[in-house]
Amino acid sequence: MKYLSEFDFKGKKALIRVDFNVPLNVDFEITDDKRICAALPTIQKILNDGGSAILMSHLGRPKAQEEKFSLKHIVSHLSKKLGIEVKFADDCIGETATQLASDLQAGEVLLLENLRYHKEEKKGNAEFAEKLAQLGDVYVNDAFGTAHRAHASTATVAQFFEDKICGLLMAAEVDNANKVMQNPQEPFTAIMGGAKISDKILIIENLLDRVDNLIIGGGMAYTFFKAQGGNIGGSLVEEEKLELANSLIAKAKEKNVNLLLPSDSVIADKFDNEANRKTADNMDIEASWMGLDIGEKAQAEFAEAIKNSKTILWNGPMGVFEMSNFASGTISVAEALVEATKNGAFSLIGGGDSAAAVNNLGFAQDVSYVSTGGGALLEFMEGKELPGIKALG
Repeated sequence: MKYLSEFDFKGKKALIRVDFNVPLNVDFEITDDKRICAALPTIQKILNDGGSAILMSHLGRPKAQEEKFSLKHIVSHLSKKLGIEVKFADDCIGETATQLASDLQAGEVLLLENLRYHKEEKKGNAEFAEKLAQLGDVYVNDAFGTAHRAHASTATVAQFFEDKICGLLMAAEVDNANKVMQNPQEPFTAIMGGAKISDKILIIENLLDRVDNLIIGGGMAYTFFKAQGGNIGGSLVEEEKLELANSLIAKAKEKNVNLLLPSDSVIADKFDNEANRKTADNMDIEASWMGLDIGEKAQAEFAEAIKNSKTILWNGPMGVFEMSNFASGTISVAEALVEATKNGAFSLIGGGDSAAAVNNLGFAQDVSYVSTGGGALLEFMEGKELPGIKALG
């Protein structure tokens, strides 16, 4: 695999797959530009070398050429960030895109329209990929967030280039994930949250061979309690996964992994921030009540394990953290992570909701690394080969 730092882009047009799938509000303003900021070092390196950059990305899941998913909404923000006027092509292939790419001078940047306006993108269509490839001299993939997709712009397009290069963000994501999965300092603690065990089975099974502590929080914890004969009231449960939950408990025991389930929960009488709430033991939740966050006892136990760790991986919130009354469990885990990091631990935040929580709390600079790719990171940690990385050779 070729890395960005090893390559001189002088006089080259780099076709770069970036991940500009950013949230926009009703006025088409960017509400979180972290993914754009994460791609800037790669773009700047190419421009500083005397090259030009042709950027391609998807935005959302358009059914057709919907206005709200147009990448034109990103142009002015990106121009400000780069300090130059970014050009825009109203399609990612075709006459206009070809002409604009052809006219591009050293130090200039062209952003192509949403790749997913063409259904061939998600199908990994070779003909479509070849049309994209004709726009540039070298291919750079810096979109880790889509590296688990075998799409035209993330995998197929690479076959049309001699020079296939791994961007700075992509390299950092892989290096940090490997730091956790291949050579972690011990004790190694993984924190898994979120709603469903089914989303995390493969990663949990893979982690059981590596971790010293496995902390389970969020909605998925109640399936474990029900599997052990507990009363979980109206809490979230995957009935068809009860047997799996028990087998994971047995596997953890067999592999000498300390499996930490939350001992108590903040429960509510309905799924609402203003609901009545109290604390309950997780084996004994009243019939009409549901667990929406981990309780104070669980927070203290989890924090203790986290602070005594040298390597920490966190993926998934501890409760319904978007509701302020059920956010304290997620906040307490984030605070414990920050403290552990200050004391020399390596902490990797695994994209998605955990990254959002850390960013919203202003802790992004206080942990070791915040991943930009939720799904991609999970698949990487499940031990799968990601098409976007494989395509770079």
